Amino acid sequence: MPMVCFRRAARRAAALFALAATAALACGSASAAVDTVPTETWNARLQTTYVWQAKPAFSAGYSGPNSVTAHREKSYSYTLSAAFGVRPWSGAELYFDPEAAQGVALSRLTGLGGFTNGEIARTSGPDLRVYRARLFLRQTLGLGGALVPVESDANQLGGMVQARRLVLTAGNLSVLDIFDDNAYSHDPRTQFLNWSLMTHGAYDYAADARGYSSGVAVEWYHDEWALRLGRFLQPRLPNQMPLDPRIGRHYGDQMEIERSHTLGGQPGKLRVLAFHNRARMSTYTDALDVAARTGTTPDLNAVRNADRDKHGVGINVEQALTQDIGLFGRASWADGQTETYAFTEIDRSLSGGLVVKGGTWGRAQDTVGIAYARNGLSAAHRDYLARGGLGFFIGDGRLTYRPETLVEMFYNLRTTRHTAVTLDVQRIENPAYNADRGPVLVMGARLHAEF
Repeated sequence: MPMVCFRRAARRAAALFALAATAALACGSASAAVDTVPTETWNARLQTTYVWQAKPAFSAGYSGPNSVTAHREKSYSYTLSAAFGVRPWSGAELYFDPEAAQGVALSRLTGLGGFTNGEIARTSGPDLRVYRARLFLRQTLGLGGALVPVESDANQLGGMVQARRLVLTAGNLSVLDIFDDNAYSHDPRTQFLNWSLMTHGAYDYAADARGYSSGVAVEWYHDEWALRLGRFLQPRLPNQMPLDPRIGRHYGDQMEIERSHTLGGQPGKLRVLAFHNRARMSTYTDALDVAARTGTTPDLNAVRNADRDKHGVGINVEQALTQDIGLFGRASWADGQTETYAFTEIDRSLSGGLVVKGGTWGRAQDTVGIAYARNGLSAAHRDYLARGGLGFFIGDGRLTYRPETLVEMFYNLRTTRHTAVTLDVQRIENPAYNADRGPVLVMGARLHAEF
């Protein structure tokens, strides 16, 4: 009888513990202690983001079929996402994210290397579309070391994990969910909006037209070190929705090494990324050769007839200067011989910026940021455009080449515990690498809520 009572008491204690963890999730704080996070068995998150942008007319010596239009324009995007997570067994996490999106892009999403809104889906359009964004399984295997906290978040169950561990992830998700993270510039829903600031500009990562793929990744954590490897599906055609299931033939591979450190008593991280893509892609040289022989305009669509390889590298650094001030920087390079297949038309990119929290002016939950990016093209890519060739995103009919540069500034105003309003401005010199057009000024506002 005493043993029966003990078992009942144990079951009740476990139930109360689970209830307390769930209640803490609902209240938005998993634990009052900073060094201990209760283990969640499930969580649910919801976010919605509306981005409005407008640009005035600007000077243009000429325009082509894939130019950003020189007259006044307005644009918007809207996304609504849910994220459901459950722990089916010890160390495992299963996630499902339905998403809805709609929007109208500036200039039909053409005419820029670094597009102005990382929330705009290439296939959204003015009608709201509902789709599955993510469905994946994550398994964590402890390998020892100290326990470190994992805070509850979207697609992240709260709990304690070992500093030395192996993490396996498989399913439908975004490559950027795992690779090229940065505390100060990674999420266009809350941080910088421009595509060349939310990740490496030259990172042609595997993705469908909405930015998602399917694949598998392995992460190995050993104290301050982390190593990540992943292989993901490529789309059947450049920047289109259907994915090619032949992952042994057409794929996007990436490897990333991360080192956490402390500098001047403040935390920081350094990441080095390498990627290798293989798909049925065109090369700029082939297109130029055919055009020279036939006396026609070079066309990538006419020479997409063989499997090709593309590779690139990137360096990513983040460093806190104080508790409220942080710096970030990225540098990336792709070989630039084959067409852009899944991201944007940038072959070289250098970016960096500063993010400041508003504690010094009595608004601790506000954030202000300023960043700069310089994007460039390979010689073969420049020659192709200069002779009138069109890429998926850019092409002015001819090209007076200059690197595309941009400055973005934002102020993120926390209005309530769950909502924020952001004012954003971007100034882009040499849009689509063309010195005869621009500069382009884009002003925007973002409404974001998460629960």
